[in-house]
Amino acid sequence: MSETIGFGTRLTRRKPVEMLVSDTAGADAEHGHLKRGITLFQLIMFGVGSTIGTGIFFVLAETVPKAGPAVIVSFAIAGVVAGLTALCYAEMASMIPVSGSSYSYAYATLGEGVAYFVAACLILEYGISAAAVAVGWSGYLNKVFEIVFGSGLPASLSAAPLVSDGESLGFGGEGVINLPAAILVFLCCLLLIRGSRESARVNAIMVLIKMGVLAMFILIAVTGFSASNLQPFAPQGFAGVSMAAGTIFFTYVGLDAVSTAGEEVENPRRNLPLAIITALIIVTSLYVLVALTALGVQPASEFKGQEAGLATILENLTGSSWPALVLAVGAIISVFSVTLVVLYGQTRILFAMSRDGMLPEVFHRVNPRSQSPVACTVVVAIFVGAIAAFVPDAILWDLTSMGTLVAFAVVSTGVIILRYTRPDMTRGFKVPLFPVLPILSILSCIYLISRLNPAVFELFGIWLAIAAVFYFAYSARNSRLERLGALGSKPASGS
Repeated sequence: MSETIGFGTRLTRRKPVEMLVSDTAGADAEHGHLKRGITLFQLIMFGVGSTIGTGIFFVLAETVPKAGPAVIVSFAIAGVVAGLTALCYAEMASMIPVSGSSYSYAYATLGEGVAYFVAACLILEYGISAAAVAVGWSGYLNKVFEIVFGSGLPASLSAAPLVSDGESLGFGGEGVINLPAAILVFLCCLLLIRGSRESARVNAIMVLIKMGVLAMFILIAVTGFSASNLQPFAPQGFAGVSMAAGTIFFTYVGLDAVSTAGEEVENPRRNLPLAIITALIIVTSLYVLVALTALGVQPASEFKGQEAGLATILENLTGSSWPALVLAVGAIISVFSVTLVVLYGQTRILFAMSRDGMLPEVFHRVNPRSQSPVACTVVVAIFVGAIAAFVPDAILWDLTSMGTLVAFAVVSTGVIILRYTRPDMTRGFKVPLFPVLPILSILSCIYLISRLNPAVFELFGIWLAIAAVFYFAYSARNSRLERLGALGSKPASGS
């Protein structure tokens, strides 16, 4: 039957919601299923852990030069857009509590072609953001070495050989390999192989440490706050503010990471929406408070190119090294948790795609002892570790934002579609003011995409072209719906 199915039908066929949910019981004896063992608190910590460490510890050095002190507004704008999307994620996650996140949601609502496109965005989003965060972690590790030992690692071992000016990427960097960044990725890989419950426990502890360290920064920084440092507030006008908001948005990948745990969280229809919304409130509040106090202590002109920025601010303010050391160590712990959760999300996206036949079966194999996808985790670690070791973070932030924004827009679209096509489905949470809020979420995502660096669109286009070749060469012909001869458009509307 597969020979008679055209590309148009393949692109538009949908996977029934019931099939998505039933898959959580395990496809077969060989591949098994993921184990439910993540509590609500641990899931909230997943969301906070995969979000806070990125935006606050590194991204100020990239965004303050664009927006000036008005980067505070940029954080608020990104938070509002993320909030609109979080409500849509909460509804979708309460309906379809499975691995795969926005990929699975798109498969049920918009068809296989859009779902695969979203998956390509998610792979980019998770892989690139994990690499970018690992690169930033290397900078804070160097700061600790400087404080404790008097000097950091040599540039040849702590910097990438590639360099970016925002428009192009080429050789000419200071280093040969960013070794600490690569080591971080593989340490996270080892922990993930042990299983999701163990990873969630370690992550929860690291997130509590992170929040304590940021609270310490706010309390110390407020003692040196000077309103004069906030002037001029927006030197590049709203254009700079919106550009910074587009860059910052990648830090909200944690919302998507929460929904990738749909098959491993206890009572998912209740806990997924609660975790997503609670994590967003915690994250946005800390972002704005830390950014405000940091800008009140240090002039905006000094942020550009600053490594381990928050630690340096404390060191300059207090004239003592111990606050900077505590914060730098806290950042090291913090960013470990970010990388851990983002890599977790990446492996669960690939797991869901493999179960649907979009990727080879190796990504779907589960270790019988830990009930985690070990082979998939190792492949992801190799891929992300290579990017972290050889590519600078300057070009990585915006690429991650592109993938995140596209995925978020698709989820919001899916909420609208399912409200009209499947009004009978059980929903643990409903987006209020429907359809106004989902539409605002979509428009906001499109606007922030339009403000990203032109070079990002070029690299994004190349990535999607590669993904399209793989889809038509492998995925479309090996799709589970293809093998079953099932057209998602038919059962999706009934059962």
